[in-house]
Amino acid sequence: MIRVLIADDHAVVRRGVRQILDAEVDIEVVAEAADYVEIRRRLREHQFDVLVLDMQIPGKNGIEVTKALKDDSPRLAVLMLSSYPEEQYAVRALKAGARGYLNKMNSPERIVEAVRTVASGRKYINAETAEALASTLTSERSETPHTLLSDREFQVLKMIASGHKLAEIADALALSPKTVSVYRARILDKMGIRSNAELAQYAIRNALLD
Repeated sequence: MIRVLIADDHAVVRRGVRQILDAEVDIEVVAEAADYVEIRRRLREHQFDVLVLDMQIPGKNGIEVTKALKDDSPRLAVLMLSSYPEEQYAVRALKAGARGYLNKMNSPERIVEAVRTVASGRKYINAETAEALASTLTSERSETPHTLLSDREFQVLKMIASGHKLAEIADALALSPKTVSVYRARILDKMGIRSNAELAQYAIRNALLD
């Protein structure tokens, strides 16, 4: 039996994923979590084979949660189930230690297949993720400068490009405005961009916004 923990801050999403997985005879949803603190509590209470994890879980984003669990729970297979398309986060998720990445728009059958795959110790890579991986391997560094950014820098880039002010970003990420300013300076320097307007144009051109 594959024992699953579902982590998503939206109760309706958790219920939907639970119904899909509980319909399978070899999968059991043991518990749910709405944020990072609850994930930690559930992991202390039960043993799990698979964590189905949302990218934007409160407390830490999915990439940060995956990295944190990589050392603490190395046998736990993380399957990222996200509203973000594969080309935005799949490669970063796999590099962080996730065994699979799947967009929430996929069919129930795909979700079940992904859970079984990662539970078996293999990585789940669908066609979209494979394409994103191939693009990363074949693209010149100068063509995709955003791939040079750290996960946190990439997160800040997306928020700046979406029009959020530094104070808003600081509040959302639990950082000081000064720290966000440092991230912004690093982003502009790494990418060779001079202003927020150019950053927004770049994000739109490379389909980085939701």
